[in-house]
Amino acid sequence: MTVRPRRRMHLAAYFPGVDNTTVRADPRSRSRIEFSSFEHLARTAERGLFDFFFLAESLTVLSALAGVTERLGLAATVDATFNEPYELARRLATLDHLSGGRAAWNVVASSDASTGENFRRGGFLNRADRYVRAAEFVAVARKLWDSWTPEGVSRPVAHRGQHFDIAGEFTVPRPPQGHPVVIQAGDSDEGREFAAATADVVLTRQSSLESGRAFYADVKRRLAKYGRTPDDLKIMSGVSVVLGDTAADAREKAAEIRRQQNSSYDPDGPLSFVGTPEAVAGELDDLVRREACDGFVLVPHLTPTGLDGFVDRVVPLLQERGAFRTEYRGATLRSHLGLSEPVWKG
Repeated sequence: MTVRPRRRMHLAAYFPGVDNTTVRADPRSRSRIEFSSFEHLARTAERGLFDFFFLAESLTVLSALAGVTERLGLAATVDATFNEPYELARRLATLDHLSGGRAAWNVVASSDASTGENFRRGGFLNRADRYVRAAEFVAVARKLWDSWTPEGVSRPVAHRGQHFDIAGEFTVPRPPQGHPVVIQAGDSDEGREFAAATADVVLTRQSSLESGRAFYADVKRRLAKYGRTPDDLKIMSGVSVVLGDTAADAREKAAEIRRQQNSSYDPDGPLSFVGTPEAVAGELDDLVRREACDGFVLVPHLTPTGLDGFVDRVVPLLQERGAFRTEYRGATLRSHLGLSEPVWKG
């Protein structure tokens, strides 16, 4: 099997969002609504030189986190089915300015009828229409961000399409990154095509080396038809990690986590690595080198300390292998991901 030359992996951290419960019903977890929990996780991710902090929530908390972090990317999940481009483009541009170029948008296309009722739209769009709307949504947002010249001059913008009809001036200057990073999550055929055409990062959940390699090859292959190269899209796999001083210790901790999770345990959830820091570092490095992904989104079992062990014990080993950065070389999320700034199209 071909092993590609050394390429440094990308790392991100996932937090499920705002509510007043604990994660996975673990008594050691703290509230998911206290800002201190978000701050601890974000600061830990930045201490570990992670690319970004991924929040399954909108932009309010990320705006606050921009003030307590300096380099960490800040990724918000916002639905393209039940929002509007002008308003969302303003919020994302504002976050990019506040954070000095660290904003990202995880684009989701909801099929939930009850969500539609909450937005006073009622009903829902079928799968094909959801992705058509999402693609147009992203295109309109990019057109709005490009309506300001690199010299800081605002120009009128107009768009008339299947889902959106917009005319006027955009009130926020072009973001520091040009466009905030666009992320897409999903393994369906429609999702893969949308990612190949539109996204900068695609999030996936693969259960093995083989399935990861198949997904990686398929999505990277699709890029050429859109005039893109394999390096234009980063593929990151969701993973959970349980560490122990010995393999037996790690397995015992994993068993305890499963007992605490009870019925909430998801056997089809993220790929799980259970073992010593040395073993986990080796497995992660192997997956990237064998083209199963470009990096990983860590899903911690505990809030807010679930990343501490990985950052303290695994990241240094990845750095020793030359598999992960030893410092941030740039200030923006695009620089962390090795993505060029979009060419201004005017």
